[in-house]
Amino acid sequence: MTMVLLLVIFMGWLVSFIGQIALGSMSLTSTQIRMEEGIKPAMLFTWGVTLIEMLYLRLSLSGMDVIYQHPTVVRAIGWITAGFFLFLCGMSIRSIITYHEEKKSTLLDHNMNRFVFGMMLSALNPGQIPFWLLWSNYMLDWKILHSSTLQYNLFTIGGGIGTVTGLMVYIYAGSYIITKLDMNNKTLNKIMATVFAIASVLQLWKMLS
Repeated sequence: MTMVLLLVIFMGWLVSFIGQIALGSMSLTSTQIRMEEGIKPAMLFTWGVTLIEMLYLRLSLSGMDVIYQHPTVVRAIGWITAGFFLFLCGMSIRSIITYHEEKKSTLLDHNMNRFVFGMMLSALNPGQIPFWLLWSNYMLDWKILHSSTLQYNLFTIGGGIGTVTGLMVYIYAGSYIITKLDMNNKTLNKIMATVFAIASVLQLWKMLS
């Protein structure tokens, strides 16, 4: 039983960590805050981002209970999940082929508390809800995650830990990562393309079996 619960936490961490470690606005912002203002403001920003991420994740899991009362909707989401993973695999491959270094786009020229700033920036990214809905459906389909309050809470905690650790990579090693961005991002995209390809194949097999 303990191993099952630890696996739930680990999978929450893994999905969230992979999502955060990919170069994006949150990671770049955390690096920029670290370089310009120090570790404490960067960590405040991280905790703000994490709070909203966990809220979106828990809402998504609660939504899955409602969705699972309608088998037709569940099957439709299963097909959408397979297509979603294929799309992400294709995007990762495209990023490998047509990589261009991203520019910093965040503005820190304001006095907003960095915790509140992290919450605001994360809240303005509601795309996290469909992201977690699809991943949660995948975990439930493969019986990695089960519909229970305890497992949902542990999965959410794992997701929160994944967000924190993913952003901490950029806080403590951001300048090095950005310096080595070309190599690191291509390698990451190769890994992500492989993961998404395997996930899509497994999901298609499950839907067709």
